[in-house]
Amino acid sequence: MIRKISLIITSFFVLNTSAQDCYWQQKIKYEMDIQMDVYNNTFTATQKVIYFNQSPDTLNRVYFHLYFNAFQKGSMMDARSRSIEDPDRRVGDRIYGLDDKTEGYQRINSLEQDGNRLDYDMVGTILEVNLANPIYPGDSSVFLMDYNAQVPLQVRRSGRDNKEGIRYSMTQWYPKMVEYDKNGWNANPYVGREFHGVWGDFKVNITIDSEYVLGATGYLANKAEVIEASQSKEMAEGSKVKENKELTWKFHAPMVHDFAWVADPDYTYKSFITKDGLELNFLYQKDSTTVFWDSLPKYTEKIFELMNANFGKYPYKQYTVAQGGDGGMEYPMITLITGNRSLGSLVGVTAHEAIHSWYQHLLATNEALYPWMDEGFTSYATDFVTSKLFPSSTPYQGSYRSYFSLVKSGKQEVLSTHADHYNTNRAYGVASYSMGLIFLNQLDYILGNEVFMRGMRRYFNEWKYKHPTPMDFIRVMEKESSMELKWYLKEWTETTNTIDYGIKWLSEREKSTAVTLERIGNTPMPLDVIVKLKNGKTEHYTIPLRVMRSAKREDAIYGDMNVQEDWPWTFPEYELILPFTFNEIETVEIDPSQRMADIDRTNNIFPNESVKYIPKSQ
Repeated sequence: MIRKISLIITSFFVLNTSAQDCYWQQKIKYEMDIQMDVYNNTFTATQKVIYFNQSPDTLNRVYFHLYFNAFQKGSMMDARSRSIEDPDRRVGDRIYGLDDKTEGYQRINSLEQDGNRLDYDMVGTILEVNLANPIYPGDSSVFLMDYNAQVPLQVRRSGRDNKEGIRYSMTQWYPKMVEYDKNGWNANPYVGREFHGVWGDFKVNITIDSEYVLGATGYLANKAEVIEASQSKEMAEGSKVKENKELTWKFHAPMVHDFAWVADPDYTYKSFITKDGLELNFLYQKDSTTVFWDSLPKYTEKIFELMNANFGKYPYKQYTVAQGGDGGMEYPMITLITGNRSLGSLVGVTAHEAIHSWYQHLLATNEALYPWMDEGFTSYATDFVTSKLFPSSTPYQGSYRSYFSLVKSGKQEVLSTHADHYNTNRAYGVASYSMGLIFLNQLDYILGNEVFMRGMRRYFNEWKYKHPTPMDFIRVMEKESSMELKWYLKEWTETTNTIDYGIKWLSEREKSTAVTLERIGNTPMPLDVIVKLKNGKTEHYTIPLRVMRSAKREDAIYGDMNVQEDWPWTFPEYELILPFTFNEIETVEIDPSQRMADIDRTNNIFPNESVKYIPKSQ
């Protein structure tokens, strides 16, 4: 009876809090001991998980991701890669060619919950677990797991012996508790794309051949021991004495939702402390293909400086850039990138992956459902930052070109498509990276840059260490701007409607000129109309949508705006009255900044052969 009353009180408290805050998230603690066999590319491990159920629901089952199982012939990832119209060239049919020694696997030897042995089924990349005891709201449970694994030959993101010779890129490498959120369990099979994890703390001990140099998520707890071992290694090399010793690297990472590490015996290690006190670490094989890595620390410091000033303060004390993987992939406090690059490419990929520290590893959206909030927001900030590092660059325009090309191809898919379910890799890439970037750049256009940037910082400060959704983001922007913006979110993410506006005609009045504008595409947008006069002056007009319930007053490009009467979105045409005679006007143009993704700009400017002029007599 006491237990039942306690549950009722606990459930009431959780539900009452949830009703007020409309938000909750789970919590976890990992403790791992890893014994690495670098000769057989296998490891054995024990893993302790303390799982805190902070949801209003009683849990009778839990799930774990077993990502390495994707790298087996006949896996879902293998089948998907061999059947999709445009397979990722890094994967192709490579998984199909793996054998017993080169495939990946994770095999569970035992699993207990609070001392009770559990029944479980390994279904591809998901471990399905029936609990011995339910985990009630507000309660926690301890899971003890013993398992062994084989590191696959590097195919996608994770694995060993990548094309540049890096021994271990250890990402998605441990049995990871599936996230449970307001939508329930997110037990998605691993078929190649995005991730979602539980916020928590990690303590990871990795025992490996002492020849290896490691980098990881988090902080090295036994740095003095590692330094001493490194010095001993150098002395042994000097005396040409080979010692077959092992060394345990002890890492801890507070408040993250994943853990990754790299290891190679030939890594060059460099560390750099920024003027803000951030420790930047660099691990790479120093040779003729990685000469630009020597210049990387100063650029990386500038990346973090620009992000801190404009988008929010990076709260961790270290960040590691490591050569590894198959391109560029982000993890908490570490990124893996391939090293054989030009300076521009090296800085660009480092910027993109480091900026994921904001848009995924602090603002931890469910990437599977909203990859555009992860990749698109990161791409926007990357273009912003690299335009400061390389002033001759043209930010954002590449994403618009990719989007227009996809629309023209007829293969565009709705942005709200689950990341694994796009029909083509091209549609996924353009939607997630390009359209996500355009979503933000158009918000800058709608709100005005000052309001937009304030909103981006507010979003970071209110939602870091959480799992924000599109509605959470748009509500921040609504509060910051006093505009209604849900129409924009819905149009851009839940339809394939396009934006197309044009100047239909100009008609001369007694002492004024009427400009008739038309909406050709299905997506409504506010319009900036810029009028250049023959006397050298320029007038800036903005026409808000009625559904916005407000309008921007200034624009970073144009300055103060002349706010016009609202345009109801159901009206296909709008008449803008200019207080100038036709002979005073040099040009009239819709959105010369080209932030609005208008699919046909040929009718956006007058004079133009497609735009009619109606003299006063008519």
